[in-house]
Amino acid sequence: MARVVSLFLPLWPTDRIRKRLGADAPAPEAPLALVGREGRRRVVLSVDLAARKAGVRPGTPVAKAQALYPDLITMDADQEGDRTGLEKLALWFQQRIAPLVAVDVPDGLVLDTTGADHLHGGEPAMLAEMVRRLRDAGITAKAVVADTLGAAHALARYGRARTLVVPAGETAAAIADLPIEALRLPDNMIEDLRALGVATIAPLAAMPRAPLALRFGPDVARRLDQAYGRISEAILPVRPVDPVMVSRNFAEPIGAAETIARYIGRLVPPLCQGLEERGQGARRLDLVLHRVDSRTEAIRIATATPVRDAKRLVRLLCEKIETIDPGFGIERMVLTATLAEPIAPRQKISSLIAEEEPDVSDLIDTLANRVGHRSLYRFAPVESDVPERSFCRVPALAPDDQKDWPEHWPRPTRLLARPEPVQAMAELPDQPPLFFIWRGVRRKVKCADGPERVFGEWWQGDAELTTVRDYFRLEDASGERFWVYRSGDGEHGETGSQGWFLHGIFG
Repeated sequence: MARVVSLFLPLWPTDRIRKRLGADAPAPEAPLALVGREGRRRVVLSVDLAARKAGVRPGTPVAKAQALYPDLITMDADQEGDRTGLEKLALWFQQRIAPLVAVDVPDGLVLDTTGADHLHGGEPAMLAEMVRRLRDAGITAKAVVADTLGAAHALARYGRARTLVVPAGETAAAIADLPIEALRLPDNMIEDLRALGVATIAPLAAMPRAPLALRFGPDVARRLDQAYGRISEAILPVRPVDPVMVSRNFAEPIGAAETIARYIGRLVPPLCQGLEERGQGARRLDLVLHRVDSRTEAIRIATATPVRDAKRLVRLLCEKIETIDPGFGIERMVLTATLAEPIAPRQKISSLIAEEEPDVSDLIDTLANRVGHRSLYRFAPVESDVPERSFCRVPALAPDDQKDWPEHWPRPTRLLARPEPVQAMAELPDQPPLFFIWRGVRRKVKCADGPERVFGEWWQGDAELTTVRDYFRLEDASGERFWVYRSGDGEHGETGSQGWFLHGIFG
């Protein structure tokens, strides 16, 4: 089942202008309108949220808008710049989310995320991350994922939720109560349908098709069928500037997994040759398969380092063939290096001097393309005494920054995401607990080591000026070892709550 994301940017023209102007942009609370010409009239084309709250709407003559709202700031609209900006944004999402990303003029993007959501923590997490990234960049956004482009487009623009996941197979119920404007029909057709008393999608879909086609032509039925998934709607993805790309057309459609694998093996070598001519290696490959029913399928692989080893790339691509739905057949295959980087020449180490370091990048690539690159990482030390701040995640093959892990106090192999409160009995101010109760289990302490005092970091905030934690390593009667701390120094209330918490477990 296909899954399509509609990313709606309701304030895109004004958000883009503010982002481009930077420090010179009008204040966020100042109403802003972008103006241009419609025929001989000079009218408002786009407004920001402040102008919308003030009552300014697109289509209002500029003179009238300025007369009614003297504080309104007007600037010339740049519709070509808006489209170019959308294309750049589409390329950005193409590199990070999914290989099939298209511009949805004038205020959105469309992404085919079929089979890609698990790489981003599932569909809810993927949508939330997309909206958060845009919000951090100063761009207002809504995101909806559904089975069809038409349904996702409708819910993104006429639904209330900022992010929405429509479960597979529930498209009809999700769009039933939306207004008929959500079907992307011409304005004159909308007016005629409303004159007939049809206001929402459900009653329109229930009407007989023959009278509808006779009165309104094929558009109404086509838009309904696209929304419900009865007919496909092509997504024309954006392409990076001057990528290394190879393609193959077929006189007869193909569909067998073995046949697809064979042609992958024929496409990769010329792609690697093109990369070699540029002195580059592939970091990301997208294979787009065009079906005879105008639908597209896509698979993506990524590598930890630049690669142009044909056998390795073929193997990574072929591992994902099982995710392809060939339908009635595939008539065209396009393989693109959507991300390529220079391959630096490396001096081989002589066996007389030292042994060459093993190359684990192939293993990393194999695992990462199965579970997602975000799920494969290692930890690196950070200069901080607070345990939860003393490390960070880095890519599996990130260069070593030469920082050493602290050795003066042992740390547990497992650190809890959040310290969990425990009940404990201990002599104050600096004795370890005699026992503690964690998750309903009473554990008697057999031996202990500590305390190790950790102070708050005053530069993080005033609340940490007097904060203190006293950590103890505890071993219970069964031999399990725990890392427990008291919040506070055991004497002064301003240093903490004096409660006990379990923060880690030793292996």
